[in-house]
Order: sequence, then C-alpha cells, then structure tokens
Amino acid sequence: MADLAVAAHDLTKVYRRFLQRNQFRTLKSALLSKSLISDLTPDQTFTALHGVSFEVPKGSTFGVIGENGSGKSTLLKLLAGITRPTRGRLQVLGRISALIELGAGFHPEISGRENVAINGIMLGLTRREVEERFDDIVAFAELERFIDAPVKTYSSGMYMRLGFAVAIHVDPDVLLVDEVLAVGDEAFTHKCLDKFVELRRRGRTVLLVTHSLDLVTRFCDEALWLDAGVARLQGDPKRVVDAYLLDVAGVENQTFEEELAAPHANPPDANPQHMFEAIEGRWGSREVEITAVAFVGRGGQPAHVFQSGDPIDIRLQVRASEPVTDLVFGVGIFNADGVCCYGTNTDIEGAASGGMSGDGQVSFTIDRLDLLEGSYKIDVAAHRKNGAPYDYHRLLHTLRVVSPVKETGIFRPPHRWNFSGGIRITGLDR
Repeated sequence: MADLAVAAHDLTKVYRRFLQRNQFRTLKSALLSKSLISDLTPDQTFTALHGVSFEVPKGSTFGVIGENGSGKSTLLKLLAGITRPTRGRLQVLGRISALIELGAGFHPEISGRENVAINGIMLGLTRREVEERFDDIVAFAELERFIDAPVKTYSSGMYMRLGFAVAIHVDPDVLLVDEVLAVGDEAFTHKCLDKFVELRRRGRTVLLVTHSLDLVTRFCDEALWLDAGVARLQGDPKRVVDAYLLDVAGVENQTFEEELAAPHANPPDANPQHMFEAIEGRWGSREVEITAVAFVGRGGQPAHVFQSGDPIDIRLQVRASEPVTDLVFGVGIFNADGVCCYGTNTDIEGAASGGMSGDGQVSFTIDRLDLLEGSYKIDVAAHRKNGAPYDYHRLLHTLRVVSPVKETGIFRPPHRWNFSGGIRITGLDR
C-alpha cells in the first residue's frame, strides 16, 4: 500500500429492494429478525457492485466509465465513506474530498459564505484554514457577487462551482469527482481540468466518474469499465474506452476478445491474462482492416529514420470486407515516454463520415516533421464516428528522428535568433 492511494478487493454492495410486502416496519423489528439482508431472497435484494477489485497508484488520475446504473456512483460513495461495502476490503489513504452529488452538504436557507465554512470544516479544515482559503475558494467559484446570498437562490452551475471550489481547496490527497462537471460552462470546465493537472503534479490522486469518454482517454492514466456492477475491463484508457464503445455499438464482446488473443494482435511476450493492461496492441471488429503501414520520406522511398524537419507520408493499406458507410481514419504520434505529441482524425478536422468497399490507401502527409531527436511510436486507426474501432494499432509502429541540434523537449518550432547592440554570436543558421 506504500505507493497506492486506493486498494479495493472483491468489493460487493447489496441493497435491499423496496417491496410492498414483508417490509420491516421499524428498526426494532429489523434487529429482532437478526438480519437486514442475508436472509432475504434474491428478488428482495439488488447487487449494485459485485466483486470489484482495483488499485489506484498515488498521484495518478483514474477514470470510471459505464452506463447509468452500472455502479459508478455506488463505488464513489464507498470510496467517500458514505456507505460501507457488504463484502470485500477497501482502503483509501489520506484526506478525501468528494464532489459526488450536486449541492451535497449545502444548506439552502443560509448563505454561500456560511456554507463554505460548514463544508470546509466537514471536510477536515480548521476554522482558521477555512478563513485563510476563503477568498481563493470564492474567486475560483466566480461567486464574489453572490457569496452572501442564500444558496437556494443559486443556479445548478453556481452550486457546482462552489462545491468544486471547496472540494479542491481542502487540498485533498484523494479527490473524488462525479459527473457534476457536466453542468458547468466550457470555460469553468477547462479551469477544473487545469486544477486536476495541478493536483496530479503535486502528487494528489483524482478519481473521476464521467460519461465524457474523450476526457478519460486524454486525461486519465488508467480507466475502469463497470457494467451492471461488474468490472468488465481495467487498464489503458484508450483500450478500455474502445472496448466500451464496441459493446455499446452492439459488436459481440467475444469477437473483441478473440481479436486480442490472436497471436498477431499482441507484442511478442504479452501475457494473455493481462492483455487488457498492455500498452501496445491491436483491437477492433475488423470490418475495415489496416493491412499494412509504411512511412515514406523524400523521393517516395519507405524509411524509418527521418531528419527533423523532413516531410513524411504515413501510408495505410486498407481493406473493407463488406461496404461500410461510417468511417473515420486517425493518426497519433507518441514519444518514448508515452506522451502524445500530436493526434488527429478525419472527423476532428471536419470531414464527413466516409464510406468504403474493397481495398484502398490512406496517406497522411506531414510537410515538416518538426520533432526533436528521438524514437517515436505511431498510432493508426480506422473507426466509426462514435469512436468504436474497426482496427486500432496502438503504439505498434516506430520511427526515429535524428537532428544535428541537441535541443530538449518534443517539438521543434520554426524559429530564429536576432541580436543587436554589443552582442556577437554567429553560426545560428541551421
């Protein structure tokens, strides 16, 4: 547990259904029966979570996805200590701050100022700490004009902004956030995401429940897919999201697993028991298949080593076994540390969702490969407009960029130096 913020093992949460017959009329009658749940028949109970296990390293961002009713909110309530698991073990290390339900803990009849004080103390701050952070909380929530108004006069967005501002200014070790960001405007959502980045940079842990799949793939280090209370998949966010989209799109999950288990679909020494945790891999329905990938440089010759600033064509040979009418192509470039240097697709750039039958070729041209020296991994993909993959190649293709200039970073923007006065520096003509 030394390097973990959350450790959950076999988490199960069972609720008692509300039935018209045979109800406990009082707490006394429930206690006299000696059981609230264990003696009930299956039709009298509902299992919200069933045997869910996962770990979240300190300082990481962990996304939880799934349809409504999949158990996501129940999981957050267990993590926040609002309710206890029926079975299993759960450890959350450090101060927890939870933003789970809109306006939870706010008293509607008193002012925002008084609610900040009450909520801050409830989340573990002293009165002095609340006073010291009060101005920052109000400024972040953008509620200076309304902080002395009763909270019942606030809009849902104002509720969310104030609740989020208090939660993050508690300086938690673990921040739990439900889908409440959906009620904020775009500018405030970006501010919240910037705050998540700051928390991660300071070694804090963020656990995020959201329906925004793009947010999960861009922001989270790892993801968990819950389905009817069961953990269907955990690991690389892109792989988890694509599996979820395949399921939503109605593609049989068995086909998906068979594709992943095929020998050509995995790195040489991949362990099939941990296939979903692998960073590299290939998956998809294969209704459209990428049969070959080539990097082409000057003169139209295939290559794997390029000078920084050279042009490059990423060429895909593609085959559709049956005609398709929903088709998007994408490309991503990652450095050796797994950082995305650039990613795009035809849908992002405004193209209509295309169609295809038979064989074809895709060419993605970069006029200047302005990357610094190093090795880079390339993602290529064919998928539906909603993201469900036909054929996704995750970090399977490698190219090398060389440069006589040993700069640092990832990107080499076109630039020049100019000097005046008594400065004498020459030779900067590369």
